[in-house]
Amino acid sequence: MKKLITAKEAEALLKSGQALPSGALLTPSARDVIAGFNRGGSKSVVSAQSSVADDAAPIVPDYEYKWTPGSDPKTPAEIKAFFYSPEIEAIKVRMCEMGDRMWKREYTDGNGGNLTVRVGDNLCLCTPTLISKGFMKPEHMCLVDLDGKQLAGKYKRTSEAMTHLAIMKRVPEAKACCHAHPPHATAYAVAKVQPPTCLIPEAEVFLGQIGMAEYQTPGTPENATVVGEAAKKGHMSVLMLNHGVITWGKDIEDAYWKMENTESYCKTIWVASQLGNELTPISGKQAKELIALRKSLGMSDPRADWQECELCQNDGFRPGMACRSTTEETPTAPQGGGVDDDAERLIHRITNEILKQIGA
Repeated sequence: MKKLITAKEAEALLKSGQALPSGALLTPSARDVIAGFNRGGSKSVVSAQSSVADDAAPIVPDYEYKWTPGSDPKTPAEIKAFFYSPEIEAIKVRMCEMGDRMWKREYTDGNGGNLTVRVGDNLCLCTPTLISKGFMKPEHMCLVDLDGKQLAGKYKRTSEAMTHLAIMKRVPEAKACCHAHPPHATAYAVAKVQPPTCLIPEAEVFLGQIGMAEYQTPGTPENATVVGEAAKKGHMSVLMLNHGVITWGKDIEDAYWKMENTESYCKTIWVASQLGNELTPISGKQAKELIALRKSLGMSDPRADWQECELCQNDGFRPGMACRSTTEETPTAPQGGGVDDDAERLIHRITNEILKQIGA
């Protein structure tokens, strides 16, 4: 069995001048430690995972867990061996790292929020109930089937795993889910306001249109159904009304990133909406270009077949947005508001009455 090297173990090996064990698996934090060691000008350390020729093509990080269909462990002994295998231990460590990020960014409070990673045809890792996301350890993780039955792990799984599993059942591309309560995005969910589209390119590319799911009691089959159906419509980020946010991606970091994207976007739009000017989106043609870019990155978008005039239609959002046609230029922001004659007359009458009362 391959040995899993943690960040602390990698640091100890580097300081002692020892080589990493041949064929060892590295946690993401361990890889960061090694990269920092190499950048510091010390003798380069090459692991079995990173022994790539200097002239090899640059790579893109990929943490997606891939399994062979039909290979799920069946017997208790097989399930136990799988649950404690180095590959699964590495995912547990990464889930803890994502939980720590969520907690440090105040996306969760108390024991709120949860994470899941699909690791088989009918297998999923999930976080436990009643443990803060900022203080999780690999031994806290649970293994469940796609119906929520716990198969391994001494800590009880979160009840809200059922909502994640509902997404995974409906959307095969959803290999990981992240649920949290980031303040600004959750405020949109509480106010029942769907964030507008076509305002920031990064949000269009990495999130697409943010969906909404009606309120149902957390952890119930009803909640799982409404959220799963919202994800099925192509939404990678879903606001659960009066509750919070759930996002999905190809791996747990991807799912977490979309939580960051959602919170940042909602915060920015909220601030922009307070500045007094109408929010003017990009054109439908420009939105089409971003959807094409999204597709090139491996993310489908149900809006690909929409008409240009539909893509940036945000009639329900206030203080208001004007959808631009392909040929329109961005209008110049107004320099000041007009005078309301009725309001001026009312103010004049009130002022005169006050002056009369005080004998001025």
